[in-house]
Amino acid sequence: MIENKVKAALIQLHSGITKSDGPAISSALRELDELLAAHENELHPQLAHFLAGRSYAKALAYLGGDESLTVKPASPPGGCAGGRS
Repeated sequence: MIENKVKAALIQLHSGITKSDGPAISSALRELDELLAAHENELHPQLAHFLAGRSYAKALAYLGGDESLTVKPASPPGGCAGGRS
């Protein structure tokens, strides 16, 4: 199933980023681009939208990725002050 390949590439990308592994990141990005180009019509439109926009954390969340692999916001909701004025 194409979604499994996309999910594996997204996990590889996250791992490469975590390890600062440039070749792994490049490989995962290339694979994601190739998968989208070859299978865009087979993917759910929302997933294709995330991949086309390079919203990889959203794509992984859509596919039910491990919560620990998704990107967390750098600051709390409301900005750096945590919503306090």
